Amino acid sequence: MNPSTLFRRSVTYLNISADQAGQRIDNFLHTRLKGVPRSHIYRILRTGEVRINKGRIKQTYRLMVGDVLRLPPVQCQLKEPYEHNPDRLKKLANAILYEDAQLLVLNKPAGIAVHGGSGINGGVIEGLRYLFPNAPYLELVHRLDRDTSGCLMIAKKRSMLRRLHDLLRIGGIRKQYLALVQGRWDPRITRVEAPLKKNTLQSGERMVQVSAKGKLAVSQFNIKQLFATTTLLGVRLETGRTHQIRVHTAYKGHPIAGDTKYGDETFNQQMRHDMLKRLFLHAEQLDIFLPDINYRITVHAPLSSALQQVLKRLAPASDPF
Repeated sequence: MNPSTLFRRSVTYLNISADQAGQRIDNFLHTRLKGVPRSHIYRILRTGEVRINKGRIKQTYRLMVGDVLRLPPVQCQLKEPYEHNPDRLKKLANAILYEDAQLLVLNKPAGIAVHGGSGINGGVIEGLRYLFPNAPYLELVHRLDRDTSGCLMIAKKRSMLRRLHDLLRIGGIRKQYLALVQGRWDPRITRVEAPLKKNTLQSGERMVQVSAKGKLAVSQFNIKQLFATTTLLGVRLETGRTHQIRVHTAYKGHPIAGDTKYGDETFNQQMRHDMLKRLFLHAEQLDIFLPDINYRITVHAPLSSALQQVLKRLAPASDPF
């Protein structure tokens, strides 16, 4: 589908709120003017078409409460991938687990990217903005792999985004996952600490591997259920590196079922006979506590019926341990 063109014909004035204050003007405009290339944003800043309190500013200017921002007419290239995909929109609308004035938590369906790009027309965040066109602010707090389902946080205020990012940096948000892995997991392995390094192959594919040159990555594991040839694990992340659970389980010789990047193809074929059509990795629960604003929530995302059916088809272990 070719992108459509939207031309804003008039100058717009915005009063900067406390929640918007503190942002660099270029970053604010990039978020505000969806579909406008960064190069054009920098041009209208350089030429003085964007003004604060009637004066010119540099791209490094940080917004202050009460600033009056002048936005010039702009031409945007808009992609509307959800206009012709009502089923995906319905999935997202029905996937909302929790919402208040500051935060939205979604049970992200597997197969939908968190955002568009790299050949993907659109993702969760574009879909939510399409569903809620009057929402003043919607931003991803973190990411989940496209094939991973479960709890995904979207901030509705910039102040909440900052707080949650600070909490994520210190491991203050308890994130729990469910993963079905190949073979019998050793119950003595309750913690994996193995540094991870991102690499990009010649094909452009991004791969992550355990490397002494990588960043600290720590995962905690416990056995939820043992089957004849697989193990259902509960996983808690102390760090949040790209593909962390997938790489750590594969590193221990127990790749996740349905993992086409780090997994075992023969095992994946066997799991397809048990009706597994995706990666068996699910962000099951989030626990958030922000004492400075007395904010505490726990959100649980139920396992999809498709994954529940996979578990029901698996043969039980003949000897638990």
